[in-house]
Amino acid sequence: MNKFKLVLAVVFIFAGVAGFFYLNESAMVIRILSILVGILSAVIIAKYTTQGQDFYTFCKESSEETKKVVWPSRKESLQTSGVVFAFVVVMAIFLWLIDAALMSLVKLMMNQDA
Repeated sequence: MNKFKLVLAVVFIFAGVAGFFYLNESAMVIRILSILVGILSAVIIAKYTTQGQDFYTFCKESSEETKKVVWPSRKESLQTSGVVFAFVVVMAIFLWLIDAALMSLVKLMMNQDA
């Protein structure tokens, strides 16, 4: 029965998309509503499958886990961003110096061979 419900949910999504193209002469609001109705119908049907209930439980538990996270303060975020930015600038200068040194070495070697 779960497979039938899932197939029916997919059919509703396709029906919503097909309605979008079928109603090409209608207002864009109506066309978008056809997709939204198809998706909403599919979600309602999928909710009553085993996979849908598992997904709902997963979403609920994920939401609870995000509440447990200790998010950094504004000051910590700015400090971390500053360190990353400084590292990028230092690394860019280092790579530029290496590139310039290698270019000079290549030019020197090319002039000696000529």
